[in-house]
Amino acid sequence: APVLISILLGASFSRYQVEESVEHLLAPTHSLAKIERNLVDSLFPVNRSKHRLYSDLQTPGRYGRVIITSFRKANMLDQHHTDLILKLHSAVTRIQVQRPGFNYTFAHICILNNDKTCIVDDIVHVLEELKAARSSNRTNFAITYPITHLKDGREVYNGHQLGGVTVHSKDRVKSAEAIQLTYYLQAINSLNDMVAEKWESIFCDTVELFQKSNRKVKMYPFTSSSLKEDFQKTSRVSERYLITSLVLVVTLAILCCSMQDCVRSKPWLGLLGLLTVTLATLTAAGIINLTGGKYNSTFLGIPFVMLGHGLYGTFEMLSSWRKTREDQHVKERTAAVFADSMLSFSLTTAMYLVTFGIGASPFTNIEAARIFCCNSCIAIFFNYLYVLSFYGSSLVFTGYIENNYQHSIFCRKVPKPEVLQEKPAWYRFLLTAKFSEDTADSEESNTYESHLLVWFLKRYYCDWITNTYVKPFVVLFYLVYISFALMGYLQVSEGSDLSNIVATATRTIEYTTAQQKYFSNYSPVIGFYIYESIEYWNTSVQEDVLEYTKGFVRISWFESYLNYLRKLNISTGLPKKNFTDMLRNSFLKAPQFAHFSEDIIFSKKYNNEVDVVASRMFLVAKTMETKREELYDLLETLRKLSLTSKVKFIVFNPSFVYMDRYASSVGAPLQNSCISALFLLFFSAFLVADSLINVWLTLTVASVEFGVIGFMTLWKVELDCISVLCLIYGINYTIDNCAPLLSTFVLGKEFTRTKWVKNALEVHGVAILQSYLCYIVGLIPLAAVPSNLTRTLFRCLFLIALVTFFHCFAILPVILTFLPPSKKKRKEKKNPESREEIECVEMVDMDSTRVVDQITTV
Repeated sequence: APVLISILLGASFSRYQVEESVEHLLAPTHSLAKIERNLVDSLFPVNRSKHRLYSDLQTPGRYGRVIITSFRKANMLDQHHTDLILKLHSAVTRIQVQRPGFNYTFAHICILNNDKTCIVDDIVHVLEELKAARSSNRTNFAITYPITHLKDGREVYNGHQLGGVTVHSKDRVKSAEAIQLTYYLQAINSLNDMVAEKWESIFCDTVELFQKSNRKVKMYPFTSSSLKEDFQKTSRVSERYLITSLVLVVTLAILCCSMQDCVRSKPWLGLLGLLTVTLATLTAAGIINLTGGKYNSTFLGIPFVMLGHGLYGTFEMLSSWRKTREDQHVKERTAAVFADSMLSFSLTTAMYLVTFGIGASPFTNIEAARIFCCNSCIAIFFNYLYVLSFYGSSLVFTGYIENNYQHSIFCRKVPKPEVLQEKPAWYRFLLTAKFSEDTADSEESNTYESHLLVWFLKRYYCDWITNTYVKPFVVLFYLVYISFALMGYLQVSEGSDLSNIVATATRTIEYTTAQQKYFSNYSPVIGFYIYESIEYWNTSVQEDVLEYTKGFVRISWFESYLNYLRKLNISTGLPKKNFTDMLRNSFLKAPQFAHFSEDIIFSKKYNNEVDVVASRMFLVAKTMETKREELYDLLETLRKLSLTSKVKFIVFNPSFVYMDRYASSVGAPLQNSCISALFLLFFSAFLVADSLINVWLTLTVASVEFGVIGFMTLWKVELDCISVLCLIYGINYTIDNCAPLLSTFVLGKEFTRTKWVKNALEVHGVAILQSYLCYIVGLIPLAAVPSNLTRTLFRCLFLIALVTFFHCFAILPVILTFLPPSKKKRKEKKNPESREEIECVEMVDMDSTRVVDQITTV
């Protein structure tokens, strides 16, 4: 039944769709910045915005950008490079998109200015005037930075268009190592958007072709589609690595279930256990497809979530099978296996469903995290059903094969030892088996000890880890672990940089690196939008506006600006134009400001009166580097200020959509999952035989999560959507592996702590070790995938597995030997050896030769 269900649901991949909106996935769903963006777009529409800072103030829809620099850090403003850049500009404007009946060029799809010409970056006009000045041998043309003047008298802001600038006195540009050009496209309908998307693709090809013919310069193209394409590229570059991972896991799973004894070896169960996990994952994917869900690259983590949980459950069942008696019927052995292992597997599955279910709820504000948790819940639920049915049935089949003394691989009857002696050596090696007739009763329980891992744990490791001289070193190592974890925990940073979720060798990474290298002197442009009709020329209104501006000045560390405002002599009845000019000039005089400009929307005139409907002001602050934490703090503080201000205003920058409450949005699934896990542990404390199990389990989970977060930070992994999902999984992975160990230890009676620690490791250690080895081997190829998303995934999952393994095989076995619960010591008898007294009475029948022996055992 599981196979048929998976095949039927797997057919839904004909409706396979890919999520194309990165903002829908990674930006907070309930974001105030999105509402602010809609208000900004309604007041100052994109297609009618002619502002010189347009590219940094609103999401410009479709666009193409390119950064041009030199390998030798040459001056991009010299004659050779100026001609080269203008030649590239000419090639870009001649790009044609062929459609049936018409060929679209840049002039057909560009955003138009008031004079019906395409809007291009002002740096193009600067370069054209520079070229004209050189042609006429004029030496008086100078470019100033970050503001320069054109011959028509216009002021041009070039802080986001010239990079790596070296200046003379009076801000005159001596050289520039990089130049950035942006081309804006219309996307007002579906046809226009389709043409613009095709134009972006041709734009990248044109730039790359242009660079091939000009080897001395380096160009970094970027479009509005680049982030989406590079985000989904992770899936394509991961394919061969995931296949390698699958091959390695299959190989190791078969080896972990194999023994030299050809009857008791279970290689097929290792393969079928992996097949069970695969069928459950395929079923979940089919359901997501049928319900209209779309695939995204974060789904790459789901197979590894399933691998850790599913394989441990199957290995635990196999470990329980080894503890059953071989002289029992297969039904009885199977019943014993389910009774022994399925209770703990059911509880850990319930924990997975609760924690990931909370993450899949509407409380999760990041859509990518919500979809991931939803898909994981479905896969884990079906994995539980398939383990009960599909894997349980497989266990029964192999049980009958074992009881009939058939070969575990070839399923043929294994001959008796006397028959094997006549066969060749290789034949005897392949059919090596121990028959019950050849095994004494005292050795019956040791049939499976020839398994390598069982033999290693029982004969060597359990005695070594509980040795008196080893314990101090383990405790010391744990203190070192806590110290480094604390050091990393205090340095946790939030990662809202979208380049962390794309493939590495992509346009997004190359462009972002160049952008930070050459254009980080100025922070993002922040727009201040006053969206009510107010009388700017009235004194009370001016005071309110200045009070709001003072708040920004104080927050943004522009303290000297306040002194310039105080010097202004603003009087009642000041003309509107004079007020605007004065405010503008005050900003320009402040040395900390790179640029200030404004737009005002006027309503219709009534009796020669003008009403100001809305206005906006833009500020660009000079900084050494862009710190997202400072920008986030600024955003939050300005929002609080807008609630108390008498003037209705908002602040906006396109990056605010991704940053808006990002920390709380990302951390919410982890917090909710932790709370739900603690609640479930507390509630189940009344159901389990001993509440100390849940106490130890809670402490272990806290220790593992604390360590993973700390070491994750030390390994340069930020707290973003991917790492938070891994941390949620870490809670469950820890419970999966530690709960059976703790249950066996806490519930044990009549022996010492050390004895029960050894017993717990012998009973559950093999299953933990088998699943851990398969899990690590499956993760290793993931480290080689050229993607930041998989890099984060590998590092987090690897740390979770390593730290959990460290707790299961070192910390818990040592700490439990000298901490509660206490155990009753076994009472020693004076004569430990059991003796049998036999009384024989011989009775002879005198009438016959028959002798009767009566034997009485005491």
